[in-house]
Amino acid sequence: MRYAACLSAASLALAAPLHARNFEGTIVTEPKSPPTAEKRDHSYSHHGITIADPYSWLKDPSYPTVDDADVLAHLKAENAWFEARMKPQQALVDELFAEMKARIKEDDSTVPQKDGDWLYWSEFEEGAEYRKYYRKPVAGGDAVLILDENQLAEGHEYFRLGAFSVSKNGRYLAYSADINGSERFTARIKDLQTGELLPDEIPGTLSGLVWVKNDTALVYGLADDNWRVHDATMHVLGTPLDEDVELYRETADEGFRVGAGLSAQDDWLVIATGDNETSEVRLVPADDPTAEPILVKARQKGVEYDVDIRDGTLWVHTNDDHVNFRLAKATLDAPGEWTTLIEGSDEFYLTGFDLFKDYYVTEGRLRGLDQIQLRSYVDPNLVKPVAFAEASFDAGLGNNPEYDQDRLRIAYESMVTPDSVYDYHVDSGELELLKQQEIPSGYDPSLYTTERVEVAARDGTMIPVSIVMRKDRPEGPGPLHLYAYGAYGYAVPPGFSTTRLSLVDRGFAYAIAHIRGGDDLGRKWYLQGKLNERVNTFTDFVDVAQGLVAKGYTERGRISISGGSAGGELMGVVVNTDPDLWGAVVAHVPFVDVLNTMLDEDLPLTPGEWPEWGNPILSKQAFAYILSYSPYDQVVAQDYPPMLVTAGLNDPRVTYWEPAKWVAKLRKLKTNDNELLLKTNMGAGHGGKSGRFESIRETAEEVAFVLWQLNKGE
Repeated sequence: MRYAACLSAASLALAAPLHARNFEGTIVTEPKSPPTAEKRDHSYSHHGITIADPYSWLKDPSYPTVDDADVLAHLKAENAWFEARMKPQQALVDELFAEMKARIKEDDSTVPQKDGDWLYWSEFEEGAEYRKYYRKPVAGGDAVLILDENQLAEGHEYFRLGAFSVSKNGRYLAYSADINGSERFTARIKDLQTGELLPDEIPGTLSGLVWVKNDTALVYGLADDNWRVHDATMHVLGTPLDEDVELYRETADEGFRVGAGLSAQDDWLVIATGDNETSEVRLVPADDPTAEPILVKARQKGVEYDVDIRDGTLWVHTNDDHVNFRLAKATLDAPGEWTTLIEGSDEFYLTGFDLFKDYYVTEGRLRGLDQIQLRSYVDPNLVKPVAFAEASFDAGLGNNPEYDQDRLRIAYESMVTPDSVYDYHVDSGELELLKQQEIPSGYDPSLYTTERVEVAARDGTMIPVSIVMRKDRPEGPGPLHLYAYGAYGYAVPPGFSTTRLSLVDRGFAYAIAHIRGGDDLGRKWYLQGKLNERVNTFTDFVDVAQGLVAKGYTERGRISISGGSAGGELMGVVVNTDPDLWGAVVAHVPFVDVLNTMLDEDLPLTPGEWPEWGNPILSKQAFAYILSYSPYDQVVAQDYPPMLVTAGLNDPRVTYWEPAKWVAKLRKLKTNDNELLLKTNMGAGHGGKSGRFESIRETAEEVAFVLWQLNKGE
């Protein structure tokens, strides 16, 4: 649905930032040995179990401000060790960066899309780190620059554009920006007729910006002291912030997050609250947002639903009677009485829907492959699937802002086909290619092959794996890079990557393991990798690696692996359980101090994360289960593979001390001299550095580390 990005309970639960003060240090002398963190006596007890935590001091007691001298000195020392150890690889990093940058079309632009009386698009200029946003009249006329990220980013080490919302009448642009990586956004409003910024300024937003009340007001959400969005608030242009009206506040459940968006015909404001497994929706007229809200259906634990409205009829996408969701309809007079339109299916996973004037679209996955289906309002049996030629791909609706669309913008890619933008002509069924990602240094897809294989997990479940490699890769086992995420029901798509080519062109096979914890094969696939079945995620990954060895793609010790955030947790677990499988490990902002984080209800994410991981405060069973796999807690005296770990000082999702504590414990206990490097970005957050070239340089460092450790960089 067009407002889904605002309302996804899972994404809301993840988007809860904190602020940490930047720190920059100057490396005076090159270190000769890795830093050793001091062990300080500290322990905690729950459910009669006492846990020693000697590196707890690395969490700054002033957090979210980070100014403890010992903490900063240790992070600085780790960064100095990273620089010293990577210095001999600098030529390789530069080589990789140059080839990765050469694959980027520097002066690139998106395909213009019509919205009302205007065509909108964005452009990168040659050498620029950030985008410029333009529009021009549909009726003809010159292009007008409406927002320049480069100008907004000037003077800042980090910049990220958040919300971007043009009023329905086309006059105003509301946008928000984060300038330190903390994901705390300040919203501003620009008059596109005059080019001037309005004096209205809303700091501390963590939400979309939704135009209501005939383009005279915005609905937004603020992060509270613990960076949880519990409100939908309306600001009327030109009025003081203290006069803003709170339309809804979540008070019943600390773990719920609130988001808002507009219905298909822009006539209803949809206010949703929820966590990773439960949701609740209210409706108010968009032209009268302070009217009495309509509660669609009261929350029921484990029941998720989202809604849209067409001509006064309510459409509901819900998992109330089938794990793979059904589509239902209701009246606004009885919004909680749902009549099934599309039944839930064991085979087809219904992930969402969009309403348009003359048809509606359902999206989902069938046997793990993306499906886009056009459906008739009149004839329920009339279904037009959008067909794609490749056997494995990533496809979905793109930006389709208008209710009356005779063609649909579709995004498509595969592991060998670059990002492609199509228009699907509704009447003829023609797929018109508008643009395909250009690779200036050259790319010949005929040199590569992609495969989709299945590997048996230890419980007999067949795990899909997507693989890409060169057709001229030598016969027999070779180096292989394995990637996965495996959490929150996020399915890693078998998509295209230009940076990945730097490994593949050096003889690597690159594999994506579609392990449980994602929803690649349906909602059950996700449920089988969370809470008390979380360990399936980790064993699936190990079993896939061993299966690829058995199939002859690679061999033990020649497998490099990577993952970030919850995928970094995966890295932490598998280096504890199966250290000798891996030749190199990269863990980005890894969620490795799982037990401590889930015990700290003052951290921004924790209450909303209990449905995903379990609540160890209330449950002894959850405490023991999380303890049994928590990577930091399970570090033991053994050999560990070479590891590169990253962190962000301003990261609100995985706080910097998680990777710092983990690396400190690994340094103390590991029994070999394999590389162990920690790099903390002192001016960035969860996603690393922000500019397109700066982020590529970090990827070049990762690939250089892998090649160095697998002896492929010579």
